Amino acid sequence: MKKLNIIKKQDEIDKVIKQGIMFKNKFYFVYKLYNKDNKYYRFCICVSKKLGNAVVRNKNKRQIKDIIDKSNFVFSREYDYVIILRKEISLASFDEKRKYLLEILCKLEGEKNEKEI
Repeated sequence: MKKLNIIKKQDEIDKVIKQGIMFKNKFYFVYKLYNKDNKYYRFCICVSKKLGNAVVRNKNKRQIKDIIDKSNFVFSREYDYVIILRKEISLASFDEKRKYLLEILCKLEGEKNEKEI
């Protein structure tokens, strides 16, 4: 994942969570918000300390970034996404993580965001 595709500021993350549309499944909460100022889609991957120590959290974040990069999924430009990992993900295999993430992203892409300007 390129650096310009990453959301780093906390106020931007909070804005996506508060104003965006949300989908959830067994392993993820995913929020999506239209952002007219950006030319690229952007992601943020949030992992709680409840998930495990730093090694486990970073491993999960690396795997999610890898799934996003290597998928042939086409993301809508000008959208921000926040992916929050649930505690159950630590028990899942990589294939399960990939299946559930792509499933929820397909649902989000199918939805029309009513908050678009």
